[in-house]
Amino acid sequence: MAMKKFKKISVPLEGVKIKIENGSLVVPDNPIILFIEGDGIGPDIWRASKLVFDEAVKKAFNGKKKIAWVEVFAGEKALKVYGKNKWLPEETVEAIKEFSVAIKGPLTTPVGGGIRSLNVALRQLLDLFACVRPVKYYTGVPSPMKRPQDLDIVIFRENTEDVYSGIEFRSGTKESDELINYINRKFDQSIRKPSSIGIKPMSRFGSKRLVRKAIEYAIAKNRRSITLVHKGNIMKFTEGSFMEWGYEVAKEEFDTYTITEKELQSKYNGRQPDDKIVIKDRIADNMFQELLLRPAEYEVLATPNLNGDYLSDAAAAQVGGLGIAPGANLSYNTAIFEATHGTAPKFAGLDKVNPSSVILSGLMMFDYIGWHNVTELIEKALKRTIKSKIVTFDFAELMKDAKEVKTSEFAIEIVKNMY
Repeated sequence: MAMKKFKKISVPLEGVKIKIENGSLVVPDNPIILFIEGDGIGPDIWRASKLVFDEAVKKAFNGKKKIAWVEVFAGEKALKVYGKNKWLPEETVEAIKEFSVAIKGPLTTPVGGGIRSLNVALRQLLDLFACVRPVKYYTGVPSPMKRPQDLDIVIFRENTEDVYSGIEFRSGTKESDELINYINRKFDQSIRKPSSIGIKPMSRFGSKRLVRKAIEYAIAKNRRSITLVHKGNIMKFTEGSFMEWGYEVAKEEFDTYTITEKELQSKYNGRQPDDKIVIKDRIADNMFQELLLRPAEYEVLATPNLNGDYLSDAAAAQVGGLGIAPGANLSYNTAIFEATHGTAPKFAGLDKVNPSSVILSGLMMFDYIGWHNVTELIEKALKRTIKSKIVTFDFAELMKDAKEVKTSEFAIEIVKNMY
């Protein structure tokens, strides 16, 4: 089947499209992978990351495999390529649908009208329903915690519902007043006027497919527990239902793999069998405390959108911050891997900022396409580089006797440590 033709996107002739057959990826030796370099510091950290990726692939496969990189456009660069108000060109979305796998740097959120957030728009347009955020510690990274190494979790955050598909009306507007009047009259409530008012939808379908993906991950990676994080003690029919639907999908579809905490006590006297994953649930505010005081007791978290947003960044702070926090946005057929921090425009073009968020997102990408030896090679090299204390300024200013290097020089050190 011939590839789609694009106006502004250049696809190399030597590249071959990744296919999906019977739900599994079929990855050629020269796969086409899309990239969006990002705004602000995006070009700096992308150049550094691409060097690391290409050298790792070359070394892992002795030059027999190579990524065919294809640039697609979003954010400020899209405006230059496509013109005014083209923050997220249709062609970019179509290309991601066509080629299935992409990696991106941070994007500017337009001020004023138009798209509320480019990241949110991509997730919704491509139905990337699972935001996956692994959080673990790398030895030597500055951390405020006494034992940051105890935290090793993967957060699965629902990516399309809750506040991401929320509807809200400003206080004092006709719409908010009409809605308040209706709710007060129809359901005997007493919402004050004037009030801003919002609605957050959370569906059985959306919640269950998110938890399903988390359980599938836990099975594949031999993780021992999944925790459903919610505020169901207060919001019983949104957050509470998320918890109930999570338990439902575990029981209905993964009964041979999972047990609840109650079953762990009643059937197994508190001793977890090697072939069982324990399904837990925790109130959202308590979960923050748990990750600080008992992080080793948690492995995979499944959360609604807003809870996962808070927890992802808070957990990242325990192991060094967003500069070393990777992320992925997944559907059944499409994956976008991304830096989880902002564009940091004051550092743009200075070759100064830590590229580790993009590099670690690349590890997730290589793992996703089945090139596990590339993942292992880069991760070991990154660990060696951090341990040697040859790091960018954000780490150097917090590490004793560290040598501060530029973004590009940090990438070169990682390549040197690939062995």
